[in-house]
Amino acid sequence: MTVYIDPPVWPGHGRLWSHLVSDVSHEELHAFAAALGCPRRAFDRDHYDVPEEHHERAVLLGAVEVGSKELLRRLTEAGLRRRKPPRLRAPRTVRGAAPDASGAAVTPS
Repeated sequence: MTVYIDPPVWPGHGRLWSHLVSDVSHEELHAFAAALGCPRRAFDRDHYDVPEEHHERAVLLGAVEVGSKELLRRLTEAGLRRRKPPRLRAPRTVRGAAPDASGAAVTPS
């Protein structure tokens, strides 16, 4: 059983957040998150969003600290990665390009 947590560097709602994942199962992740006191609504497809003030407690409970890229690699290799549906992803743009009203990248002339 291994649960991983990345550093609290992700901004949102006026605070910093970490991501908590399991490389075994989502059930293991839900059980760990419940022990940590994370509400189920903090689960986002394949990870829990954990506020900075709970990061240290997660480590004390057994979460292994890893960098964000390592966390994503372990999640993907475990086959537990659930990507956002295309309609929810931000459009990719070319450097210096801005999206038009439809979200398509428009390169400046």
